[in-house]
Amino acid sequence: MSQQAQNAIDQNKIQQFMNKAIGDIAGSSTAMLVIIGERLGLYRAMVQANSPVSVKELADKTGTIERLVREWLANQVASGYIEYDPSSRKYRLPPEHALALADENSPIYLQGIFKAIKSYFKDEEEFLKMFKGERTLSWMDHIPFMSEGFAEFFKSGYIGNLINSWIPAVDNGNVLEKLKKGAKVADVGCGFGITTLMMAKTYPNSTFTGFDFHKESIEKAKESAKKVKINNVKFEVSSASEFPGSGYDFVTFFDCLHDMGDPEGALTHTRNVIKKDDGGSDSDNSNNSGTCMIVEPFAQNELENNLNPIASTFYAASTLICVPNSLAFNGPALGAQAGENRIKDIAMKSGFSHFKTALKTPLNIVYEAKS
Repeated sequence: MSQQAQNAIDQNKIQQFMNKAIGDIAGSSTAMLVIIGERLGLYRAMVQANSPVSVKELADKTGTIERLVREWLANQVASGYIEYDPSSRKYRLPPEHALALADENSPIYLQGIFKAIKSYFKDEEEFLKMFKGERTLSWMDHIPFMSEGFAEFFKSGYIGNLINSWIPAVDNGNVLEKLKKGAKVADVGCGFGITTLMMAKTYPNSTFTGFDFHKESIEKAKESAKKVKINNVKFEVSSASEFPGSGYDFVTFFDCLHDMGDPEGALTHTRNVIKKDDGGSDSDNSNNSGTCMIVEPFAQNELENNLNPIASTFYAASTLICVPNSLAFNGPALGAQAGENRIKDIAMKSGFSHFKTALKTPLNIVYEAKS
C-alpha cells in the first residue's frame, strides 16, 4: 500500500470495523460452546438446579470434567449468556435466557439455528465446489442435521405465532372461521410436519395433508403424527407443483416458497386446486373461495434496507441453502430475502388476482393470495 493510500485511511473507521469483526469472531467461536452446552445438558442442569451453581456442582450434575466446565462457564459469562456472582463464585442462567437455550417448546428457542450453522462448516468443501460450478447442492445433499436444525429454529416461531396471530390475520378472519367449522387444508413444503400437526391439533374439525418432495422429512412427519395420535392429518411425498387433491379451502407455504425450483409453478398449481367461489349468496371473492397463505422470512425489497443482524443471518442461509436448492432445479433463486415485491410478482404471474401482506413479525412476513 502506497504512503498516499495509507494517509487516506480513516483510523476511526478501522476501529469501528475491527470492533464489528471481533464481535463476529466472538459469536462464531461461542457457537460451538452453545452447541456443547445443549448436547451435554449444561443449560438444562442449571435450570433444574433452580438456584446459582458452582463449577463443581454443575460438573457433578452433568458428569463432565470440572476444569473444562469452568472454562465453558467463563466463555458463557463473557458472552452474556450466563450470569456470575464473584462473591459466591456461582453461576446462574437467567430464566429469560433459559427460554432461548433450554426450553425446546419456547417461542424463542435458538438451539436449532446453532445446529444448522454447525452443518455449514461440515459442508465447506461442497460449498467451494458449488461456487465454482463443479456441482449443485440441493436441500437433500446437505448433512441431515441442517434440516433438523432449521426445523427446530422455525418451530419456535410457529409456536409463538401460527395459531395466535398468523391464521387469525389472514383473509380478515375468514380462514380461522373455516378451520373451526371444518376445512380442507394442504400444507405444501411441510418438512417435518411441524406446522401441519400444530394446525391439525388446534382445528380437529378440519382435515390436513402435508406435502414435501423430501422423502426423509415426510417419514419423520408420519412418525410424529403417530406419536401424538392426531387422526385428521396425513403426509405424502409430492412436489409443490403436483400435489394431489382439489377444492382446498386453505393452502399454506411456510418458509419454503423462496427455496423452490419452480415457485411460480407451485402457486399456479395451488390456484388450480384451491376452492373456487361457488357464486352463493355470500359471494364476495372472500368468504367462499380458498386462500393461500405464504409465510416468508422478513425482508425489505432492497439490500440497502436489509442491513441488520437478522438479514445477515438470512442472507447467509440463503447463500448456502436456499439459492443453491433453487438453482439445483434450474429455478429463479428468489433467496431468503426476496422481499414483498418479488413474492407478489410470482403470485400474480401464477394467476392470483389478490395479494397482500397480512402481518409482519421481526422474523417473518405473512402474505395472503386469492383468485
